Amino acid sequence: MNNLELQKHANDVRKGIVTAVHSAKAGHPGGSLSAADVFTFLYFEEMNIDPKDPDKEDRDRFVLSKGHTAPGLYSALANRGYFPVEDLMTLRKLGSYLQGHPCIHIPGVDMSSGSLGQGVSAAVGMALGAKMSGRDFRVYTLLGDGEIEEGQVWEAAMFAGHRKLDNLCVIVDNNNLQIDGPIDQVCSPYPIDKKFEAFNFHVINADAHDFDALRAAFGEARATKGMPTCIVVHSLKGKGVSFMENSVDWHGKAPNDEEYAVAMADLDKISAELEKAGEA
Repeated sequence: MNNLELQKHANDVRKGIVTAVHSAKAGHPGGSLSAADVFTFLYFEEMNIDPKDPDKEDRDRFVLSKGHTAPGLYSALANRGYFPVEDLMTLRKLGSYLQGHPCIHIPGVDMSSGSLGQGVSAAVGMALGAKMSGRDFRVYTLLGDGEIEEGQVWEAAMFAGHRKLDNLCVIVDNNNLQIDGPIDQVCSPYPIDKKFEAFNFHVINADAHDFDALRAAFGEARATKGMPTCIVVHSLKGKGVSFMENSVDWHGKAPNDEEYAVAMADLDKISAELEKAGEA
């Protein structure tokens, strides 16, 4: 898929995020938006998946370790064809299958997640299971940079490095903001790359919003043998929505009607620019 097509899909994913959180009047837009390009690249290019057969045995697996950014995952799944985009409007509503954290009964969701630090452990278990059963699917997991302050993350990393799980790709969304402020002021995990290297990971730094950079990084991860890979993607929290960008205030709250209109106008402007670029 070419980059312009990926950019269009990513912008649609962002529209879905904002619409879902606005409809729910609750949720986590900032970190969902910062990871939207990663979600898009994984589901539209990188992973071996089939929305028509979401449980096929040889599919690649994805675990959203930072489970509160479920709106991003749901929007990617919906835009990829796992379920209707219209269902994003039911986020967090009574009776909806799309609740505040991913649940394994949702089409395309491989692991229930929510409590920070636990998702990566599940992903490590999946990767080990694949190795033990002689299967060649890959396992991807997305962590928040604030999440890696959890000790369980490093227990999982130690085990993955020791077992040389080269079918595992850990992605850290490094937007430098968590619920209480900048991560380097709350409880700094820096340098992230050196820490994962110390746990016997191959580490790649990449621009989270550059599809060429993401393509190169994931290609390098697939080519790496004998050790797991960590891709640290450097991102902008709230990416795409002017008043949410790099603002900790939008870690976990929904836009009101006026703010929603501004956000959608921002994203519609990007859509128009992308359409114009496609016609050039």
